[in-house]
Amino acid sequence: MYFYFVVPARPACHVSAHIHILTKKTDDKGGGLIAIKQAIKQKTYRPDIHSKRITDILTNMPRKKVTEVSGNGGIKRKRAGGKKKEREFSSDDEFDDYEEQENTKKPGKPATKSGLQPVTVADDIKEKIKLDLPKVKGQLLIFGATNWDLIGRKEVPKAQAAFRNLGQNLWGPHRYGSMSDVQVSSVVSGPCAAHSLLITTEGKLWSWGRNEKGQLGHGDTKRLEAPKLIEALADEVVVAAACGRNHTLALTEGGTAYSFGENKLGQLGQGNQTDAVLSPALIQYNGQPLVKVACGAEFSMVVDCKGNLYSFGCPEYGQLGHNSDGKFIARAQRIEFDCETIARRVAIFIEKSKDGQVTPVPNVVVRDVACGGNHTLILDSQKRVFSWGFGGYGRLGHTEQKDEMVPRLVKLFDFPGRGASQIYTGYQCSFAINEMGGLFFWGVTNTSRESTMYPKAVQDLCGWKVRSLACGKSSIVIAADDSTISWGPSPTFGELGYGDNKAKSSTTAQEMKTLDGVYTEQVWRSNRE
Repeated sequence: MYFYFVVPARPACHVSAHIHILTKKTDDKGGGLIAIKQAIKQKTYRPDIHSKRITDILTNMPRKKVTEVSGNGGIKRKRAGGKKKEREFSSDDEFDDYEEQENTKKPGKPATKSGLQPVTVADDIKEKIKLDLPKVKGQLLIFGATNWDLIGRKEVPKAQAAFRNLGQNLWGPHRYGSMSDVQVSSVVSGPCAAHSLLITTEGKLWSWGRNEKGQLGHGDTKRLEAPKLIEALADEVVVAAACGRNHTLALTEGGTAYSFGENKLGQLGQGNQTDAVLSPALIQYNGQPLVKVACGAEFSMVVDCKGNLYSFGCPEYGQLGHNSDGKFIARAQRIEFDCETIARRVAIFIEKSKDGQVTPVPNVVVRDVACGGNHTLILDSQKRVFSWGFGGYGRLGHTEQKDEMVPRLVKLFDFPGRGASQIYTGYQCSFAINEMGGLFFWGVTNTSRESTMYPKAVQDLCGWKVRSLACGKSSIVIAADDSTISWGPSPTFGELGYGDNKAKSSTTAQEMKTLDGVYTEQVWRSNRE
């Protein structure tokens, strides 16, 4: 694991899994249900019109009976004897189970869903926008693990054996010498990624790290030890980006999105399923301009300027928000996923009572989105938080470990004065900052300890004004006031940034003395511990 920091006109940091920092100085019997299902499929469904029947859809819609699959998105063979084993939530922690299994869909298979076409809006009604870059001019710092091919793995794959001993653990903040004159606007990675991105103040996108599926966008699969400009996007002004396990999204100032990297499960949104796309290509989408992008392990989310949310990729655990986990038995002993290969609108948002009564929530205008490995959070215009996907360890915040197939309201933030202002996700946990500045956490960062099943205030940080937060699988780094704070259980690889010959782990929040006098603008993590 490693972390990055952006510090105004000063270096940012990298942690193991690593951290980056930007810093600056100082089907039913009635026709009604069938009609609604068809409307949802054709993206013409309106909750305000059909709200009387929405509970029936969500609670009575039949699910296909399938055998159990692995906990991190991989396909798993049916167990001998046909017995279904109870889910082991610990399986969610093994990153490489997926990489060792093959998806049975044929490479290059086009989208086959009946009537599902790319989102299209006529040019005469399409908004014209110009997105701004973050108002930051900083330098990149890094601390943590830098052996990209080993991060998140027990062993380096045979194909990367030559790099077995390349890269070390950085126990304190460092910077890349080659980047000393580059002004950084933001740095990006992900809770299940082993590659990273950097956006300069001119909107140029750089990448480095693991590259087995072309997720760096340079037209090859060679790993990079330091940031390199993505030449294919040199003529674009990139304002935001996101990293999945082995894929990448990049958003331009005009609201178009490029994708590259692994595409076995349609996570690139290019209308097909292929092994990999090595250079940036536009996603199949011609709707309103996009303003947000986010990536889970093998799925992606985008938000348009009207506040509509779209998803594509692997639907396991219901993580796409379309009321289905997409699993089906394709042939004897094999399970496959009915993947979304083009952007599909998430049409239903719900509230669920303690007795299980489901009520539709209308007028959801999405303002922000964040993805963990297999779950998603959104923040809407009314400061409400919704979550869905894999429910293991309480990461959805609904007091239960049940998977949610559509976005469900997190009730704590649905009260006057208690709305959320920011949302963040780790691999198997979630965070939100409320209107009064309080930081809330739910899920787990240490699977050997008790899970937090609903949002709870982080008491150690009461009174601190949190500006930026990054979390991998177990370690957390926060920029608050004039300090940088971190904590995480053993084992760590330098991502806490405490320095050489200092404590390597901490169960409580501690200030990072190695960054005294440095103002941290942004922190980001690349994980795969």
